Amino acid sequence: MDAQLEPWAEFNVAIAGAGAALGGLLIVALSVNIKQIAESRGLAARAGAAIAALILGIVLACAALIPGQALWAYGIVTLVGTAIGVVIAVLAARAILRDPERADFHRWDAQHIASFVAPLAIFAVGGVLGVLSSPVALYFVAAGTIVALIGAALFSWIALVEILR
Repeated sequence: MDAQLEPWAEFNVAIAGAGAALGGLLIVALSVNIKQIAESRGLAARAGAAIAALILGIVLACAALIPGQALWAYGIVTLVGTAIGVVIAVLAARAILRDPERADFHRWDAQHIASFVAPLAIFAVGGVLGVLSSPVALYFVAAGTIVALIGAALFSWIALVEILR
């Protein structure tokens, strides 16, 4: 493990565990109200984007634990993962904006989209800084992961409770 990544090992282990637990909760929350979620392209897209951002945070936490990895290589992993996340986010945003079922709620579209785009933007900054071998990159990746965790937790609440209102 790179000397710059080593001090982050405990944080990454904790994030990987917490993220995996939250990911399981999110999947259970989705399965409880799967009929309502499946009927709305926008809700299904938000669920997919929330899961994708969360999984990216977990993957990056695990990737940071790979022995012998240089910070610049971790930056590349971060950028590749972020690029995949951006594709998912763009598809999700399109589905949200085109969802006829939620016409009354389109005033909230920007906030919904921002909830899964924000971690990706933070990850992108971290990836670029990682490629440049700046130790500040790890703070950005950590912040992106925490934002993704918060977004997934909020969507878990929506999937469990708010859908039924």
